[in-house]
Formats: sequence, C-alpha cells, structure tokens
Amino acid sequence: MAIVYEFVWQVLHVLLHIHRTLITWFRIRLRNWNGRLWSRALTALIVPMALSFPNQKNIVPAPGKRVDRRYRWGADGKSLEKLPDHIGLLIAEEEPRYTDIANLVVWCMAVGISYVSVYDNYGVFRRDNSRLMDEILKQQQELLDLEGSKQLCVEFLNNGTDKQDQQVLSCQSVLKVLSPDDGKLRIVQAAQQLCRAVEQRDKTSKDINVTVLDSLLRESKSTPDPDLVLKFGPVESTLGFLPWHIRLTEFISLPSHVGVSYEDLFSALQRYASCEQRLGK
Repeated sequence: MAIVYEFVWQVLHVLLHIHRTLITWFRIRLRNWNGRLWSRALTALIVPMALSFPNQKNIVPAPGKRVDRRYRWGADGKSLEKLPDHIGLLIAEEEPRYTDIANLVVWCMAVGISYVSVYDNYGVFRRDNSRLMDEILKQQQELLDLEGSKQLCVEFLNNGTDKQDQQVLSCQSVLKVLSPDDGKLRIVQAAQQLCRAVEQRDKTSKDINVTVLDSLLRESKSTPDPDLVLKFGPVESTLGFLPWHIRLTEFISLPSHVGVSYEDLFSALQRYASCEQRLGK
C-alpha cells in the first residue's frame, strides 16, 4: 500500500511540474502576442497621422522666399500714394553702423526709390565709401537673393562734379555719399567762384542771381532735390545736410538707425505718402 501511495505521489508531482511549465509557456506567448498587438495598434494609429503631415522638404523655407520678399517690397512701394524719388538718410549719431545703413539703402532701392543719399556729420561714410559699397552688395545678396548682373546697381558720385567713381550701365538706383563738405562749404566755394569771376571780369555783379548760384551748387542736373529725409538720432538738427537743396524737403525723425527694421522704414514712407505738402504756399 505504501508503494502505491508513493507512485501516486510521484505522478501528481510530475503533473504539477507539467502544469507549471505549461502556465509559464502560455504567459510568455501571451506577453509576446500582446506586444505585437500593441505594436500593430500603434502603427495603425501613427502611420496615418504621419502621412497626413506635409513633406518636411516643404516645411523648410525655400530660397525663393527671399525672391518673394523682394516682390512684396516692390508691391509695398507701388501701394503708396506717393513715393519719394530721392530720399536722404541723415545719421545724427556718433557711431554709424555700416550694416544697418546698408539695409536701409537696399530696402529703399527695393521699394522703388531711385536716389538715396547717405549723410553723417563726421564724414565717416564718405571717407570709407568702399566699405559701405561692399556691405550694400552683401546685404543685397542676403536680403534679396541678388547676385552678379541681377544686383540692383549702385553708383557713387563725386559730389561737386558730374564725374562718377564707378560707371554702371542701366542703373535702377543711384547712391550718393555726402558729408558736411557738400553743405555749407559748397555754398562758400560757389560764392568764392563767383567773386573770382567778377574780379577777373568774366562776369558782372548783374550776372549773379539765384539761377547762376543754383547751377554751381548742383553737381548733377539729373539728380533731383531730396523729397524726404529720414533723420536718425536724438539731435534736433539737420547738421548741415544740403541746406540749398532741402527747401521743400519733408523731414521725419526716427530714434536710431541701430537695429532699424524694414517696418520702421515703410512706416516712415507711409507718413510721407499721407502728408500734405504745400510747397511754400
């Protein structure tokens, strides 16, 4: 009888071991199956969402964005009731920034302004106009994506004569770099020239009038007087900016040229377009 009990006990022990083995196997299979099920479920949810997003290549700004911006700025200029043909940038600050001035020049040309004059009271830009030219060409590339023959033309004038520092064909814009020498000093020089002409009897005192003086003070008959001057800085003065040429010029003051934006420039152009010019009446 003891032998029977021992045999039954061993059989039950074997069955229990088999049972535990089967339970472990089923748990592993169930875990793997659930993992694949969740993976398939997540894939079913995520893949359609991923396909619904646009291609990443379309999200990255294309180079054509700068071209679009150039046309937008041109459209801004055409949208104004009036646009200055000649704009002056008067820097009444001690430390002129080449990059900010170059940005202003490029924006002015982009909206369709034909003549841009840059003036500072210390003659910094006049002494180093090649550096300003290089900065303008650089900003044309960065802001407008223009290069080579497609660049907006820039022409430096030797003030006081019709001779040009650089000959550029089919220029869309002309840049003039001015200093105090082009203001009151030019008037003094013109007066001295007339006095010498009278002294040498090339002219008489009766020949001297406003028209004669005006012709001596204008370096180029094709360059109009400034319609608008943007003054940058806290100083409430024209600082000798072309006193003979600004009798009908509109002045708008801005706090600083440092960090100036296109929106600042366009806001000033809008103010100019909406102002009433009575032209001395």
